[in-house]
Amino acid sequence: MTIASAIRLPMLALLGLPFAALPMLTGQLTAAATPGPAPKAAIVARQIGYKKMGAAMKALNDQLKTDAPAKSIMAGAAQTLATTAREQPRLFPAGSGPTAGIATDALPNIWTERATFDAQMAKLITESGKLIAIVNQGNPDAIRVQAKATGATCAACHRQFRADT
Repeated sequence: MTIASAIRLPMLALLGLPFAALPMLTGQLTAAATPGPAPKAAIVARQIGYKKMGAAMKALNDQLKTDAPAKSIMAGAAQTLATTAREQPRLFPAGSGPTAGIATDALPNIWTERATFDAQMAKLITESGKLIAIVNQGNPDAIRVQAKATGATCAACHRQFRADT
């Protein structure tokens, strides 16, 4: 029995809860306290994610340059962009900036201007979600417009929060 469990037992008795409730309560408390990835793991994961997003954007744009863009390739690329965009915000925990001891293009202002950074990430999630819907409609001209809007969102964040290396 852990110290935390030993403290909770009398508390459960005071609340009139049976001891059988202890595993459920400790499981909920443990799950709520689960931290995000360690700084170095976060850096590696976000770098992998951004490379995946870059490759997906390239695949999408390459299709749009052809006379007959393959909808399946564009849909896969849009899905990759949207899925990865939703994963990226959690990969910027405190301590995962340039001082983490691993190469990163993330600028320190990500953590000092967090609300602005989070807003940019939210915009990326929104724009990449729109891209999926538009790709599914199949109109290459509309896809080009939304791909450009999605790319502009990426570029705006890069200008403000990423070192050019």
